[in-house]
Amino acid sequence: MAHCVTLVQLSVSCEHLIDKDIGSKSDPLCVLLQDVGGAWAELCRTERVRNCSSPEFSKTLQIEYHFETVQKLRFGIYDIDNKTPELGDDDFLGGAECSLGQIVSSQTLTLPLMLKPGKPAGRGTITVSAQELKDSRVVTMEVEARNLDKKDFLGKSDPFLEFFRQGDGKWQLAYRTEVVKNNLNPTWKRFSVSLQHFCGGDLSTPIQVRCSDYDSDGSHDLIGTFHTTL
Repeated sequence: MAHCVTLVQLSVSCEHLIDKDIGSKSDPLCVLLQDVGGAWAELCRTERVRNCSSPEFSKTLQIEYHFETVQKLRFGIYDIDNKTPELGDDDFLGGAECSLGQIVSSQTLTLPLMLKPGKPAGRGTITVSAQELKDSRVVTMEVEARNLDKKDFLGKSDPFLEFFRQGDGKWQLAYRTEVVKNNLNPTWKRFSVSLQHFCGGDLSTPIQVRCSDYDSDGSHDLIGTFHTTL
């Protein structure tokens, strides 16, 4: 019965992750699993955020929401230090379990991260926000900048962009570009993103664009911001 199913996208952020790397912060990634017949099956995963103990992931996790069905979910946070897709050789930073219905009914749900039942992952928490994908439109952008400020002492800046939409009284990350190394006049790769995720489907929603100079230790320098609408 197709009318009993809707597509939902989940936005994920974490706070106070434990650090597994010596001399630097962890490089976290979030994996979403669903209970399928008593076994956990991976559905999707976010991007990795380098050297960050309180990451906000720009890649959303999409899942079908079946009404009147209990869908058990598990979120796992891993410190990724290699290029292999397997997670067995990566450090586990904590996980949380809930149902998709809990997230949808709360719209935004914050849970403590656990290393195992009864053992908290320090002060670590995960926050998951749900949004029904009613709008199938996609926006495609190509962005360039000119005459950016030089932030590095020995070289030029390594700029990247973050796009935030205004919602619930705060700025929510909608997209993060790649880093263009050593370039004050960068052109970032063309990208496409769900219109609903980018601006809630409303072209007049305020958008904040933040340009920063990437630093490998996570202490990115702000080059500048501007506000606009799509």
